[in-house]
Amino acid sequence: MTNGTWDPTFDAEKTRDARNVAPDLGALAGEGALQRVRAPERGGDQRQLESERPQRRPGEVVSAEAEGPSYYGLPVLKDPVWRWYIPAYFFTGGLSGACAVLGAAAQAAGGTGTEGLVRRCRVAAAAGAFASAGLLIADLGRPARFLNMLRVFRPTSPMNMGAWLLSEFGGEAAVAALPVVWRDAPRWLVRAGDLAGYGAGILGLPLVGYTGVLIANTAVPVWQGTRNTLPILFAFSGAVSAGALLQLWAPRWLHAQPGRARHTGPKMVLRFGRVAKAAELAVSFALDREAAARAPRVAWPLHRGASGAMLRAARGLIAASLVVDLLPRRGWRQRRALAVASGALAMAGTLLLRFGVVQAGRASARDPHATFEMQRRGRGGTEEAKNRGVARMPSLPGVEATGKESSVAGPGV
Repeated sequence: MTNGTWDPTFDAEKTRDARNVAPDLGALAGEGALQRVRAPERGGDQRQLESERPQRRPGEVVSAEAEGPSYYGLPVLKDPVWRWYIPAYFFTGGLSGACAVLGAAAQAAGGTGTEGLVRRCRVAAAAGAFASAGLLIADLGRPARFLNMLRVFRPTSPMNMGAWLLSEFGGEAAVAALPVVWRDAPRWLVRAGDLAGYGAGILGLPLVGYTGVLIANTAVPVWQGTRNTLPILFAFSGAVSAGALLQLWAPRWLHAQPGRARHTGPKMVLRFGRVAKAAELAVSFALDREAAARAPRVAWPLHRGASGAMLRAARGLIAASLVVDLLPRRGWRQRRALAVASGALAMAGTLLLRFGVVQAGRASARDPHATFEMQRRGRGGTEEAKNRGVARMPSLPGVEATGKESSVAGPGV
């Protein structure tokens, strides 16, 4: 009605639209118009992936109650929307941080053969930091979003601390690598590069494993259920990738005769790689045990489906690389060939590990029974916050607390 009279246009629109909504007002436009609703499927739990269902014998019928109650089998959480940039960022960040740590250790140890090792570690650390920043910005969409993460300094946020770590580490690694690529660098720049090499080594220690802390601080059951071992696994995996890179890109003295192999540089590379591979294998089994101890359903993505295949393949590649390292070697050519084979196997295994962990998180987020089982066992976010003794919101003056007030998570929650 307009000024006491009926609008004939609206009457005509009512005739055409059974919902009594003018088409020009109810037209789908904007971002919401791009959303599509999935076609409904029969049976709520039929929406689960085949790899996430319980093992059944042929002809056996398992009801939804046998797996536990859920809301029509629909996921409780949204699975991560990360593209391949993020697992690749996990890989390059661990590689660069481990190279910086090894380079600083070789610089402090000194000895024959460490000069070439330090130079290669510095270049690898700087290149890895640059690649990590590029991958992260590519996933964020534009550089301004990365810069916005540096507007605050929040020690309780792994994401904020990771942005600051990557920024500071990148600067230190770049200064340390500058005298290496600039052959005629002045003496003051060489000294600054040596100091920056130690700084990059110190910052490289938390950079190697911080990505494991980052994803473990989420509600995804398989990541949250392995939060004690996942950062350690990422740290050793980064060390393995650094040792593998040095095996693939190594000076001639690394494959020299046994008499010369006693030099400090070659011994550090060989021992560093072997210890890291053995430790990664041990921690990978501990990761499975921790997930199964918290809730058996949580450990399913670690053994089934695409994520389980990736993680098993990664473990097999690392084990094969360690076996190749222990094979007897005769002659320079055989040493070189075995070192390249070992480095390629280890590099592929560490890269596949990152993609397998991310894929396991996606599968775990799609499984509602894993989320419910964590909560029923007292492993949900609220229960974990209570167990750690966090502060609660203060009550109003004169009003007694009931114990049901929302909690405020403290540092590390």
